[in-house]
Amino acid sequence: MASRLTRAEVLRVAALARLELTDAEVDLFTGQLADILTYAGDIQRIDTSGVEPTSHALTTAGAWREDEPIASLNRDDVLAGAPEPAPAAGLFTVPKVL
Repeated sequence: MASRLTRAEVLRVAALARLELTDAEVDLFTGQLADILTYAGDIQRIDTSGVEPTSHALTTAGAWREDEPIASLNRDDVLAGAPEPAPAAGLFTVPKVL
């Protein structure tokens, strides 16, 4: 079993990430991060020698198709359904986001 993560190591990582942690958070994260590192170690020990490397879990067969032009939406119909249309400009008003 790998050595347990120490509070000092968690505090060092927190300082590098510019995080201020309470004592309770340090205790919590020490255990959680130690568990994550233990799990990562378990994953590293899995024998994958017979597994072919892949770049994606799913096949990409049939994922690509030729582009086919199709008719777009009618501008007047779209503007008719908009809450505040400006048909002369071909636009509709949206709320200001600050």
